[in-house]
Amino acid sequence: MAAVEFAPAARAADATLGPVRPKDRIHNLDMLRGWAILGILAVNAASFGWPAEVLMSEAAPPIELTQADQIGRWVTDVFFADKFRTLFTMLFGVSIFLVGGEKHDDARGPVLTRRLLWLGVFGLLHGALLWYGDILLHYAYCGLIMMMFRSWAARRLLWVGGGLTLLWGLVATLGYWGMGNLPPDVAARMAEGQPASDPAAIAATVELYRSGWPAGLIENLKDWAMLQLVASPFLIPVSVPLMMLGLGLFKSGYLSGRAPLWSYLLVLLLGAANLAAFAVWGWQDMMAGEDADPTRGLAAAAGGMAPLITLFYASVLILLVRFGLKPLTLWLVPVGRMAFTNYLTQTLIMVTLYYAPWGPMWFGAHGPAEMWMVVAAVWAAQLIWSPLWLSAFQMGPIEWVWRCLTYGRLVAIRKPATA
Repeated sequence: MAAVEFAPAARAADATLGPVRPKDRIHNLDMLRGWAILGILAVNAASFGWPAEVLMSEAAPPIELTQADQIGRWVTDVFFADKFRTLFTMLFGVSIFLVGGEKHDDARGPVLTRRLLWLGVFGLLHGALLWYGDILLHYAYCGLIMMMFRSWAARRLLWVGGGLTLLWGLVATLGYWGMGNLPPDVAARMAEGQPASDPAAIAATVELYRSGWPAGLIENLKDWAMLQLVASPFLIPVSVPLMMLGLGLFKSGYLSGRAPLWSYLLVLLLGAANLAAFAVWGWQDMMAGEDADPTRGLAAAAGGMAPLITLFYASVLILLVRFGLKPLTLWLVPVGRMAFTNYLTQTLIMVTLYYAPWGPMWFGAHGPAEMWMVVAAVWAAQLIWSPLWLSAFQMGPIEWVWRCLTYGRLVAIRKPATA
């Protein structure tokens, strides 16, 4: 996806620009990107294995959930949902600057534009042909917007990006809390006005996916088109500020570990408090089920401030590096350097397992507990193959294709003998 790369500003001719050399890469960014790409799969797993209606309308899952499934869902909601996508979006904002340089850079600006346009092509193919939950196309056009702000100073990026992110978080928090504490009669009337997903329709969707292609492909295409037309445009005001915030954190030195120690400690305190509250209230809601007490809605409200938890995770990793524990983070770096390849490989594996005609057709058959076992297996595979691949090559295979298209020429992929 958005691998970090740049070329010295002194290179004026576009033909002389090229991918960053492995030795010049920024450890913290690759580390954080690896953490993000692994966590994203934990959230996306359900969208590979369940109909989109289940995830979008809170419809009943296609199978009856066990206690282990409920716990698996709680783990995903509390520790993963929205946190890792948020981190990746922030890092994408950093890459806009590192690839494109300043706003008026006549050499690197066109490279950045081509990079984003080709990312959009990847996203179109990925979403329409394989998996409706693609985010590459969304990143491509948000990146084209973010290009206009990449020369802003760190303070301005933090105030605008951080302020809007905080605003949306507060709106979500208040909205979730309010919806969770409506009087029972009001909640009942509102529920009557909402379209309910018919279990029979959910079962029919499951059968469509299990019937193989083209039926499964057509259903995926319909879901993808709906997301692109309905959901994705409304996420622009969320994603672009997150990109600003990420770039502001980079320019200020926060992501490189050079910010004042008190700033990390403050984020750790606020993020840990939010995570603890979300975990406790979410567990209470899960255990209470339909008989939840008047605190119902507090868990979702705490989840509305997901970026705080994202920054908590990032700060822990950054401080490990800052205080001499960098070896503990090295396992994430190869995954991050191959983030685009790993993202698309996650799709190929999950599609193969859940609804491709050559796979076992597990669509609609797994609960969160079984999905977690699949996620763990994919994590293990990516943690193994990423360093193995990079022991011989400078970049992942999809990164190589993307960069060749971006620079309009073949770029080196094998490691030099002296590297």
